[in-house]
Amino acid sequence: MPVKSRPSQAVVEERRQAILSRVAEAGEIRIAELADHFNVSLMTMHRDLDRLASRNLLRKERGLAVAFPMLTMETATRFREGVNLELKAALCAAAVRYISSGETILVDDSSTVLPLAAELRKAGTEHLSVVTNSLGVAGRMAEELPRADVTLLGGRFQSEFNSCTGPEVTRVLARTHVDVVLMSATAVLGGNLYHPVREVAEIKEAMVGSGSEALLLIDHTKFGKAATHMHGSVAAFRAVITDAETSTEEIFALRETGVAVDVIDPGPIT
Repeated sequence: MPVKSRPSQAVVEERRQAILSRVAEAGEIRIAELADHFNVSLMTMHRDLDRLASRNLLRKERGLAVAFPMLTMETATRFREGVNLELKAALCAAAVRYISSGETILVDDSSTVLPLAAELRKAGTEHLSVVTNSLGVAGRMAEELPRADVTLLGGRFQSEFNSCTGPEVTRVLARTHVDVVLMSATAVLGGNLYHPVREVAEIKEAMVGSGSEALLLIDHTKFGKAATHMHGSVAAFRAVITDAETSTEEIFALRETGVAVDVIDPGPIT
């Protein structure tokens, strides 16, 4: 009888991403049910869940896998970057209109801004200096914009964010000045911005203070929510770029702060 080969690490990570999504959708779900759904042994499912729990993406409780409502879907880059790709690209395309060749831009580690490099290339805005704490952003900028000068902010590497965090990053940002800051947020509530991780919230706040102006790229799913750590108000931004599915109430609340709101209609998302 042939020996069944072990799945590759890529296959295992894909399964874990699917497990995380299913737990997040359900809120909580029995571990045995997950094992049946994904057609793996109970031991394998426990191993997958232990790994996800060690990344602070969910928790295990007496036979249950339980989601962290904000942290689960917003923290780990590898679990965010494949979500709403067309919408993120549309938001980045709108942001390109605010950037001119020769400028220095500062980009955070949000998955929303990952398509920015490709959109800059399409627009012909290639002569830029780019500063970022995100390895993913730095790599894409270097690949898409060979004429750009890319600076990666060092610090403590966080594998789940694929970026650098910590006091080293905030100290450098205090001595940095750029033309345009581009970033997103985990949640917006009452015009305030939130993130579940303190270190990340501190870096986002420091980034806004490093720019002559800042742009917030945020889709409709982020509104009406909060997380543990607040990192400023939308009033600190030149413009908020969002999509047409954001409710009129939320858009009105944004405009009440005095910030310009750029509402895009990306068309049908396939």
